[in-house]
Amino acid sequence: MDPDLGCQRPDSGSAAALGLLMAQVFHRASGRAWRLRQRSLSLWEQWIAQLQERGHPVAFKRGLLLLASSANELERQQALVAERQAMGMALELWPAERLEALQPALPQATGALWSPADGQIDPLLVLQALSDELLRGGASLHQQSAVDLKALSQGHWQVQLSDGNSLHSAMVVLCAGSGTAPLLQSLGLAPALEPVLGQAVELCSNKADAPWSWSPDWPAAAVWQGINLVPRPKGQLWLGATLEPGHQAGAAALETMTSLNGHAPGWLQQCQRLRQWQGLRMRPQGRPAPWLEPLAPGLLLAAGHYRNGLLLAPATAEWISAQVETG
Repeated sequence: MDPDLGCQRPDSGSAAALGLLMAQVFHRASGRAWRLRQRSLSLWEQWIAQLQERGHPVAFKRGLLLLASSANELERQQALVAERQAMGMALELWPAERLEALQPALPQATGALWSPADGQIDPLLVLQALSDELLRGGASLHQQSAVDLKALSQGHWQVQLSDGNSLHSAMVVLCAGSGTAPLLQSLGLAPALEPVLGQAVELCSNKADAPWSWSPDWPAAAVWQGINLVPRPKGQLWLGATLEPGHQAGAAALETMTSLNGHAPGWLQQCQRLRQWQGLRMRPQGRPAPWLEPLAPGLLLAAGHYRNGLLLAPATAEWISAQVETG
């Protein structure tokens, strides 16, 4: 990596999430999934404001741009915009001419759907801010893995940690992703969750003549055929994510993504790859995501959020809070 290019590698972190908040562009306009998304979007606005008031460097970057790669896709976008505008939402269509004015250039599209209320938050910054606030509120964080779960008595649970210690509580909330099913096996419970692997990359411009920046009207994220382009400071870009079954990442899937299915503009093809990462998103089998259910007295399941864990975090927390308060 050439330091003169202005590319900087992030310190560290579990950056499996891109931080996209897709609520008003959701393809359905009713049902549980729709309600969770709209509630979460509203709560994220409140959470971000409160975190900012407490001095955390977090922001809600507004605006998602869904590019239409075909006439059929544009037609579906037109129908969605008409539906959402009738509901009082500010979605709109951008013509191809408006897209051509963006710099750096996007893949050539027949049009696009613009959602000003949706957007993106930095997952690492917001997770750090929430962790800090938990500690400030009296919570304790344990770095060890949870390896076993036992019901000692009615309403009394024990969580065994990888270092040999254990925790005891009247209530346990399982949000353990791929670790959920193993923890429940000893209880005779085995929620059907399947892994879907996702790969993402961080790129940086190779321009050495000047710091590379995004034009002011570039969206918080652009989406091309399901691939997300998230601009970052100092000429960086997050690009993701693949959809691959199982646990093994594939080089072909990564290449297809980084080439935008063969439609990557020249500047994107010339970008330098800083890092790549992968993560498992757990998806419920035979039921919609996420899986929110009381499994036993004092045992709550909040898992299987699939690709919307960050988006649905506030609504999930609200559901957990209500369950705790009602016992």
